[in-house]
Amino acid sequence: MDDLKQILARPIQLSDQVIKTSDEAYTFRQECTDLKSKVERLAALLRQAARADLYERPARRIFDDTEKALDKALALVDKCRAHGLVRRVFTIIPAGSFKKMANQLDNSTGDLSWLLRVSASSSAAADEDDDAHIGLPPIAQNEPILFLIWEQIAVLYTGNLDARADAAASLVSLARDSDRYSKLIIEEDGVPPLLRLVKEGRPEGQESAALAIGLLGRDPECVEQIVLAGACSAFAKVLKDGPMKVQAMVAWAVSELAANHPKCQDAFAQHNVIRLLVGHLAFETVQEHSKYAVTSKLSIHSVVMDKKNITGGAVPDLLSAGAGSQSKTEMHSLVQSTMAAKSSSNGGATGSKQHNSTSLSGSTARGRELEDPETKAYMKANAAKALWQLAKGNAAICKSITESRALLCFAVLLEKGEGEVQYNSAMALMEICGVAEQNSDLRRSAFKPTSPAARAVVDQLLRVVDKAEYDDLLVPCIVSLGCLSRTFRATETRIIAPLVKLLDEREADVSREAAMALTKFACTDNYLRVDHSKAIIEAGGAKHLVQLVYFGEQAVQLAALTLVCYIAQSVPDSEELAQAEILTVLEWASKQAYMMQDPTIETLLPEAKIRLELYQSRGAKAYY
Repeated sequence: MDDLKQILARPIQLSDQVIKTSDEAYTFRQECTDLKSKVERLAALLRQAARADLYERPARRIFDDTEKALDKALALVDKCRAHGLVRRVFTIIPAGSFKKMANQLDNSTGDLSWLLRVSASSSAAADEDDDAHIGLPPIAQNEPILFLIWEQIAVLYTGNLDARADAAASLVSLARDSDRYSKLIIEEDGVPPLLRLVKEGRPEGQESAALAIGLLGRDPECVEQIVLAGACSAFAKVLKDGPMKVQAMVAWAVSELAANHPKCQDAFAQHNVIRLLVGHLAFETVQEHSKYAVTSKLSIHSVVMDKKNITGGAVPDLLSAGAGSQSKTEMHSLVQSTMAAKSSSNGGATGSKQHNSTSLSGSTARGRELEDPETKAYMKANAAKALWQLAKGNAAICKSITESRALLCFAVLLEKGEGEVQYNSAMALMEICGVAEQNSDLRRSAFKPTSPAARAVVDQLLRVVDKAEYDDLLVPCIVSLGCLSRTFRATETRIIAPLVKLLDEREADVSREAAMALTKFACTDNYLRVDHSKAIIEAGGAKHLVQLVYFGEQAVQLAALTLVCYIAQSVPDSEELAQAEILTVLEWASKQAYMMQDPTIETLLPEAKIRLELYQSRGAKAYY
């Protein structure tokens, strides 16, 4: 603002000089007098602007145009002064110069009037309908949308809470209409007042502002500017203390920003957003399913039994289906008191870890249990979506998520949730499993076979795959099981058969994903590939794969052939492979140019043929 005051100094000085020079005019006196009156009005507006709090972006452009107009006006009236006979004779002033100059001064006056009105407090505008739309300034004639954006952003800077909420809603409409409008809003400094409204406004305004921020982050460059403006800290504050509907919208905005610019994931993690989102996910989720232990070393059952031993008395039945909100509160107190008792006996470090686990439940936010079920489901859906996008390709964030109770929450929501809650939970699990496939430390820590949360996740993934209903959940669950292939023991035989069954699925994408998932069980990277390959064959996989290689769509053919090659390498002496004439299948595939152009098959198929030829007869007829 101090810079604006300094910028205003020169236009004010120029206006005074124009007024003084107009009084000294020798020629075109009437025209100079008319210009003087216009400049006097302009000077009054400039001095008023020097005392006002202005919206900076349009102010700079308007002051620059006004200064240029006053420079030209001064040059024009200076030609009309008495500079001697020779100069007066040879000074030519076109007839239209004064008219053109008057138009420019009028435009500057209109721009300044608009700037002062739009930058003034909007409390009056909220009361008077006539002032709600203050007209198009001359500077915006060539780009009307810019004027509308300026007007709404100015209200965000200077208006009352109601006016700011309306302005945020208007920016939402503009951001939805066009990528160009979104970039204009960001360029014109619309993000800082939106973030301030997210933190300070009433719920309706906060929700509109959060929605606008999510819509503005359409590409990495825009997201970068939004994050630099302080989005992470503003969102963290709302996720901690805001109304649930606003928190849900903020979670959605986080998911949009993270999806469009994954590099912002760590910035959100540094502001504690992961823990806050997990807290919303765990609220009224984990305590409903005590059959699974919490990620903390204490299960709910052990907490209840320990409390019974500590108090020496009976423990109320808090886990019964009829337990109400009071029982939940008592249960929470029971968990905390027992953890405190254990921490005093086992040491402060253990107690600290357990306390951190319980703090994720979000139970410290009062009044959340009074929200309607739709709002709670909306909150969970967006929290799961945000965690899904934040986890994508980020091992550190996945580790943070899996060390909390989020895995257990995803398992419960995948079982009991509906609609977007289920789908987003499945997608979040798919991303975490995908990262775990590439990161051995995460795989060992989060999905070890003895982990109750990991068992719960596998149970629910397997339930969806075993049900085999073609819906939005099936493919991500298939992918997740494939990514976890190296975590299963040889004795874990229940995974293979449902995946093999899906090879016979009519939907091509399901068959392809099932083949790709089974490939991760049978590939050379899997230490138990021989056991898994035998399980695939025993489940009837050979005959399904033969059909897919011959008759499937091209993408399905390549996926099935890759799996066949790995199985042939692992168990070339299998009688079932011989009966299915797998060697004939490989010989046929080796003659298909489009198949041999695939780099993986080009490498695998010759080796698979060699292995089979060592054990099986080459006398079978080729299949054409």
